[in-house]
Amino acid sequence: MTERTISVDRVEQLINVFGSFDENLRIIETELGVKVLDRDAELRISGEDEEKVAWAEKAIEGLLDLAARGENITAQNVRYIIRLATEGKAEKIAEMAEGVVCITAKGKPIKAKTLGQKAYIDAIKNNTVTVAVGPAGTGKTYLAVAAAVTAFRAKQVNRIILTRPAVEAGEKLGFLPGDLQNKVDPYLRPLYDALFDMFGPETYQKYLEKGNIEVAPLAYMRGRTLDDSFIILDEAQNTSREQMKMFLTRLGFNSKIVITGDETQIDLPTDKVSGLKEAVKVLDKIEDVAICRLTAADVVRHVLVQRIIEAYEKYEKTRPEALPRPNTNRRHSR
Repeated sequence: MTERTISVDRVEQLINVFGSFDENLRIIETELGVKVLDRDAELRISGEDEEKVAWAEKAIEGLLDLAARGENITAQNVRYIIRLATEGKAEKIAEMAEGVVCITAKGKPIKAKTLGQKAYIDAIKNNTVTVAVGPAGTGKTYLAVAAAVTAFRAKQVNRIILTRPAVEAGEKLGFLPGDLQNKVDPYLRPLYDALFDMFGPETYQKYLEKGNIEVAPLAYMRGRTLDDSFIILDEAQNTSREQMKMFLTRLGFNSKIVITGDETQIDLPTDKVSGLKEAVKVLDKIEDVAICRLTAADVVRHVLVQRIIEAYEKYEKTRPEALPRPNTNRRHSR
């Protein structure tokens, strides 16, 4: 049996770390096979496996550090920090509490919740073009919009332009009723939601009417040069190679571009190359262009989303290749 002790200065930090009904503590005990007891301002961690006890100690110390910095500890935080501890990256836990990306209309600070998200935010700050590739739930779009709002509030740009392919393939808008705005609204809803969070509905509407915010389908970017703008292309996996090249060449002076997408959710016809996949190869190692790859570890939605993504990744690596189609053009003898 191995035992380690952690001294705790403030009891309220323990309440934050342990969570409601000690649910966070139960996660640590279950995930690492240890027992944690609170005795006289000390935490005693015990277990049969010395390495797992050490991981639990590192994880709890990291959580206490985040609590001391005013961070609210959630079950997602706990699982992610356990993962960092087991990977020998516990010393990087404090980086997640550094820097606020944006303050929402309700006063909520937006921060990176994983190291991958922190690297993504830093890439946006330090590069003119940033390409973020990763699965659903990693905050690609939301953090990009937060960075755009921050740049706009600081008067670094005059406009925020959000765009995405209006439909999964082909941008055929005619089947929806109403004017252009009515047609594209369903496809651009995630972008609207993020803007509403950051600005609030009234401020958003004001900037939209003044032309400081533009939300439009990708097809309407052709022929334009976008100066003094923060431009976000969302769902970029569903762009063709021609659309991607067209979009990238819209970049004007004093502008930033962020491109987000998920290479595992391409809805283009099988004979079309994804503009996102090609751009990642073409733009790699070009100065002032950053390629960020987020993974299942960066998922900040329900823990089940992370498990589903990991399960699909495992399946894709192990599934057999599709069998070749039979030759139906072969002539048959009479």
